[in-house]
Amino acid sequence: MALFTIERSSPHPVDETWRRLTRWQRHGAYVPLSDIAVRPGGPTRVGSVVVARTGLGRAGFDDPMEVVRWEPPGGGRPGLCRLEKRGSVVLGWAEIEVWPSGQRSRVVWREEARVARLPRVFDAPTAWAGRLVFGRVLRGLLEE
Repeated sequence: MALFTIERSSPHPVDETWRRLTRWQRHGAYVPLSDIAVRPGGPTRVGSVVVARTGLGRAGFDDPMEVVRWEPPGGGRPGLCRLEKRGSVVLGWAEIEVWPSGQRSRVVWREEARVARLPRVFDAPTAWAGRLVFGRVLRGLLEE
């Protein structure tokens, strides 16, 4: 598995940063050739499934991720969301933490991902690509 971590400072308070990072459909604006849907609709909770559809037309794949931990920030404690990948193409998990830091906040995005049937020699390039893509997602969502 390719493990990577991205840390960013956010100019926004913790609640606003959390809101921006968990508007799942907005992630698609920053991931090339991807659209995001959430099932079922409504507020995110444990059991919600975030589905990233990547590709063009029928030439693509779904990356379903189930929310298995959902702890919004509050009372001075950080927020934590853990998603576990449930598809057959991309395997692994992702965690998003949002920590209060005065009037600002700090984001830690950890992900362990692997493309099914791809040899482990590709783990390092996968981690590099993950840092690049999700660094762009974080930057975009925090700057909107």
